[in-house]
Amino acid sequence: MPIRLYVGNLPKEPIERQALQEMFVDAGEIMSIKVIKDRKTGKCRGFAFVTVATDELADAFIEKYNGQSFMDSPLKIEKALPRAKNTSKEEKQEDKVSPASVPSPKSSVKKGSTKKRSRTQSSGSSSSGDSFQPDPRWADELAKLKEMLATSSN
Repeated sequence: MPIRLYVGNLPKEPIERQALQEMFVDAGEIMSIKVIKDRKTGKCRGFAFVTVATDELADAFIEKYNGQSFMDSPLKIEKALPRAKNTSKEEKQEDKVSPASVPSPKSSVKKGSTKKRSRTQSSGSSSSGDSFQPDPRWADELAKLKEMLATSSN
């Protein structure tokens, strides 16, 4: 079964698929490489996807190329999370990006809107019925932080 890999930390400048292909020439059988570009500028959005044939090739690829320098940037390579089906257009757009490349709340808030950010954060974590679900890789850490916060406010 083909395995899709997320290749992050690419420079945000024009990058062609062939440049990555040359970088990964010794990787074995690569089925496809897709550089994700900004529609307006044509520059790389900072990540790409590489598809390899097997799980074993994926593990070898990650071990060999994770941290390797590409255009003066160390690559971050991990197995891509599958997209969720039957989601809204906005959620699908978010699913195209691996959680590792999603900006932190601090970087996505415009200057001068700290009140709005605080309100959003408190309402987003207040009930378990919200549509927001934390990334499962960090769910345990998030639960620990919530417990620490609850005990420190008592």
